[in-house]
Amino acid sequence: MTDTTSDAPATTSLRPATRTELLALPVDVAPRLLGGVLTVTVDGETVALRITEVEAYHGKGTGPVPDPGSHARMGYTKRNATMWGDPGHLYVYLSHGIHSCANVVCGPQGEAGGILLRAGEIVDGLDIARRRRPAARTDRELARGPGRLGDAMGLRHALHDGIDVVDPTPFGGAVASLQLPSIPLETVASGPRVGIAGLAGTDAFPWRYWVPGDRSVSPFRWGRGAAEAALAART
Repeated sequence: MTDTTSDAPATTSLRPATRTELLALPVDVAPRLLGGVLTVTVDGETVALRITEVEAYHGKGTGPVPDPGSHARMGYTKRNATMWGDPGHLYVYLSHGIHSCANVVCGPQGEAGGILLRAGEIVDGLDIARRRRPAARTDRELARGPGRLGDAMGLRHALHDGIDVVDPTPFGGAVASLQLPSIPLETVASGPRVGIAGLAGTDAFPWRYWVPGDRSVSPFRWGRGAAEAALAART
């Protein structure tokens, strides 16, 4: 695990995200999302989430290093089509046939990239999130993990796959917007992505970023074969 720092204060004002700033590679954009707020209104119910944990994913041909953990690692498919579109939309996919997970699409136009929203803190619409996530034992668990986050925010695959968070317009009965900190957070932690199989889930890809010490951040766990791959890389 490593920490990257800037000269920004720990708290700062928010501003709407722009499509231009999301044109960079996902691995470069991902830390900038931390401390930002995603707001989603579904059927007149609004929930806002402060983003505390994200993971970057690069599609085939995106960036200098092939990413074996990406849904778009083999190229364009019907499932990952949104990842190849304009930055600033949400790629919403179905995990284990149950949970809808949300990624902020970013990266150069014509290339695939996404930033998985892995965890966050509900800052508005707490009662709504609690109703959507009755299994959560505490409020910090409402959006602790990408599937839980999607449930708490009311996002659904495939209804909301492609919703625009830069130009908030009705889409699938919902409206979403993304605000980012005017100045990046002062301290950001990074390390291997959670639950990703093989080399893609090791510190060869330290593309998971989170707010250190935040209680909403999900615990790390190795993916299938990742621990063995990490050990082999060190020997």
